[in-house]
Amino acid sequence: MRARMIELSWSGLRVPAIAVALDCSQKTVRCWLHRFNRSGMEGLDDLGGQGRRRRITEEERSRIISMVKTVPPGRLRWEPVGELWAFDESGPPEWTLDSLAAAARAAGIEVRRSQVRRILLAEGVCWRRTRSWTRSKDPDFVPKGHGSSASAPARRRDGDLR
Repeated sequence: MRARMIELSWSGLRVPAIAVALDCSQKTVRCWLHRFNRSGMEGLDDLGGQGRRRRITEEERSRIISMVKTVPPGRLRWEPVGELWAFDESGPPEWTLDSLAAAARAAGIEVRRSQVRRILLAEGVCWRRTRSWTRSKDPDFVPKGHGSSASAPARRRDGDLR
């Protein structure tokens, strides 16, 4: 379309006629004609560098995403002798947005909670373990399922409770 503006201008058409022929505004036609007159064919190219530059690099984004797959430093684990321990008892036991942002800052990545959230949402990464209360080390533990008979009292056919 930009080259067509130049071609129509060389054919002798004025700005209003070019704008009508190409279904654009006169201001747009003038802008591109002035840029062509200043810079030649290179003036018809898009200018690079539009938009805001990213604050963190792709490598830093990858490090944040990979952090979610690691075990949080405060999560308790069973030692072979049967005792619980954690790498860092003061660290977070679960990854949350706040704990991920703090861990990233500790690793030298200057990032805030909201940016961590946007990064993880864009990648489809789940940053939290859901329903940790349903897990048990007890071999006899059987979790109750949704709508199981153990969760509600049984009813007779006539509607009375047993």
